[in-house]
Amino acid sequence: MSFSNKGRFLAAVAMIAVAPVCMAQKSLDKVIAIIGRNRIILQSELESQIAQAAMQEPGFDTANARCFVLQQMVSQKMMMEQADRDSVTVSDDDVEGQLDNRLRYFTQMYGSKEKLEQVSGKTVFQLKEEYRDVIREQMLAQKITEKIFENVKITPAEVEAFYKKIPVDSLPFFPATVEVGQIVIDPKVSQEMEDYAHDNIEDIRKKIIEGRMSFEAAAGSYSEDPGSRDNGGRYDGVTRNGAWVPEFLSAAFKLQNGEISPIVKTKFGYHIIQMISRRGDECDLRHILIKPIVTTADVNQALGKLDSVHKLVTSGKMSFQEAVGKFSTDEAAKRTGGMVNDPQTGGSDLDITKLDPVMVLLLDTLKPGGFSAPHVFVNEQREKSCRIVYLRTRTSPHKANLKEDYGKIQQVALEQKKQNKVQGWVTEKVPTFYLWLAPEFRECNGMRAWVMQ
Repeated sequence: MSFSNKGRFLAAVAMIAVAPVCMAQKSLDKVIAIIGRNRIILQSELESQIAQAAMQEPGFDTANARCFVLQQMVSQKMMMEQADRDSVTVSDDDVEGQLDNRLRYFTQMYGSKEKLEQVSGKTVFQLKEEYRDVIREQMLAQKITEKIFENVKITPAEVEAFYKKIPVDSLPFFPATVEVGQIVIDPKVSQEMEDYAHDNIEDIRKKIIEGRMSFEAAAGSYSEDPGSRDNGGRYDGVTRNGAWVPEFLSAAFKLQNGEISPIVKTKFGYHIIQMISRRGDECDLRHILIKPIVTTADVNQALGKLDSVHKLVTSGKMSFQEAVGKFSTDEAAKRTGGMVNDPQTGGSDLDITKLDPVMVLLLDTLKPGGFSAPHVFVNEQREKSCRIVYLRTRTSPHKANLKEDYGKIQQVALEQKKQNKVQGWVTEKVPTFYLWLAPEFRECNGMRAWVMQ
C-alpha cells in the first residue's frame, strides 16, 4: 500500500458505516475474539468490516486483510474497556445525531429511504436499532483516541527524517496541480423576471390546490431542481439542522402531513413544499422549484462590474483576498479567501486532471499570480454566473519531494506518528486486559505478541 493511500485506508477501516452490507452466513457467526469481561467479536462482524472496507477503498485486498482488520477491531474494543475505566461517556442525543447523519448519507446515496430499505432488507428503524450500539462504541473509542493524540505533534526535522526513509523507487508520482481562486458575481435578476417566476409557481400551486394536477406530477413537469424532479420532487430524511437554506426549513417544518406551503423565496428561486410525513425534527417532503430567468442584460451588468474589479486587482490597487471579501457573491468562497478547495482533502492543491476541461484550458493561458478576463461560466447549481479566475501556483508532474510537497508529506508523517502512538498505547495496555483470540488468528503478525503476554 502506498503511503499516500495508507491514511485513507486506516480511516475507512476505522469507520463503521451504516451500509447495506450483506451479513455473513450463520455458519460464520462464531466468536473469534474476547476482550475484557464481555466484549466479543464475531466472525460475521469481521467479514462485514472487510466488505465495507472493500466498498470504500477500490482495489482493497480482501484475501489478506483479516489479520489487519481484526487487529483494528480488537484495538477499538480495548479503547471501549478503557472508556469504562476512565468513566468516559457519550450522550444519547450525540449517538442519535451521528446515527441520523449516517442514515441520511446512505439515503442520499441510494436515492430514497425506500431504496435503502429495499437494498438492506431492513427498515430504517431496524437499521437504527442494529447500529446504535456500534455507533456508541465508535464514538467512545474516538474520545479515547483523542486523548492518546492530545500531545502528538510533528517537527520539520521529523518530517525530513520520515521522507528520507522512503526508498526513492517508492516515492509516489504526483500529477500536475494548481491552486486556483475565483471572484464570483452572480447576475442580479430583473424585477420583471422575478415577477414572472412568482406568477408561474403561483399558477402551478393553484393547479395542485384545485386538484387539477398532483404535486408529484407537477414536480415532474415543472420543477427546475434536477436533484428531485425525476423523483416527483421528493426528498427523504430532511432535518431541521440539515444542509438546506433556513427559509426553506422554516417553511417546511410548519407544515402538517399532506399540507402544501405558501410560496417560499430562497436564494435558489421560488418553492412550494408538500409535507409527506414528519417525525419530530426529521421529515420526508416534496418540493417544486421555479428559478427566475437570467437575461443577457443581467449577465452583461455583472460582467461590467467584474471588469472594474479586474482593473483593481491587476493594477495592484486591491489584493485578490480583499476583492473576494468586498465583491464576491459566493459566500462559500469568502470563507476560503476565494480559493477553490478539494472536496476530498479540504486542501487548496487541485489535481489538474480532475478539473473541468474548460477550466484547464483557461488556466493554460495564465501564469502564477495572473488573472483571467471576466467571463461567463456555469456554476454548481447549473446556472449562469460570472467570474474572474486567479492562478496562485502551478506544479508540474513530479515525484514527491520536500520542496513542492512538504504539506502532503507532513500530513502522512503525522498520521504514521499517530498510528505508532496508538500501537504503543495498545501494547502498553494489553497486559491489563483479558484477551482471547481464536486459534486461527493467534499467529497474526500484529497480535502474536499480544496473546503471548
